[in-house]
Amino acid sequence: MEIPFLHRILKRRPRVAVLRLHGAIGMVGRGGALNDAALAAVIERAFRRGRPAAVALSINSPGGSPVQSSLIAARIRRLADETEIPVHAFVEDVAASGGYWLACAADRIWADDSSILGSIGVISAGFGFQDLIARWGIERRVHTAGRSKSTLDPFRPESPEDIDRLRNILEPIHEAFKQHVSARRGARLQDGRDLFTGEFWAGQEAVRLGLADGIAHLAPKMKALYGDKTRFVVHSPRQSLARRMGLSAEAVLDLAEERAAFARFGAGG
Repeated sequence: MEIPFLHRILKRRPRVAVLRLHGAIGMVGRGGALNDAALAAVIERAFRRGRPAAVALSINSPGGSPVQSSLIAARIRRLADETEIPVHAFVEDVAASGGYWLACAADRIWADDSSILGSIGVISAGFGFQDLIARWGIERRVHTAGRSKSTLDPFRPESPEDIDRLRNILEPIHEAFKQHVSARRGARLQDGRDLFTGEFWAGQEAVRLGLADGIAHLAPKMKALYGDKTRFVVHSPRQSLARRMGLSAEAVLDLAEERAAFARFGAGG
């Protein structure tokens, strides 16, 4: 008789599925990066297993690939609409750039006083080595079929044409990001303030600007909304043993890149 009784008790307790989105957002094939392929089954389970009362996104991400950010956010919204389950995002250290794109997939965004949110912009960064190789007497030999094939070659001086081409790529991506934030946050965004410059803000200021809905932490907020007996079921993507232990060269590089991305916002990865 104990098992059926326990089953009835557990059934009466609300469930909140916690979806952990921690780390940089990257292309498929990067072992530690968040991407749509790695998260697809995890997101599906969060929404469909056990009919949760809500899905809580635990977000700690400095951003990364705009395409993967868009795909993950779209998947979350698609399942939220299909299942009619409310979604809450809880920002830990950082939800910046693509991390904020993910947060906007939620119906409500909550942050800590010290969380960093925003950075609604697009960046392309690199280095130029043309003077260095000239100093060492190194001649760069490049042969292409296609006039623009060597665009932004780091061993050649930047040209105005290269910069124009790059802007023509970055600006539509930025526009898509702006449209996503505007569509999801709507009238909550502060009027008369350009929030799409790439600037970022700490918790209370982000709330004042409409980028978040309030200051709150995941467990107490969900219990306040769904009851003290709320149960939490955590869903997160699996990482390889090598990644978790930092045993491979790829894992070391991934961790170094991720820490550098977090460091830009004054946070550890």
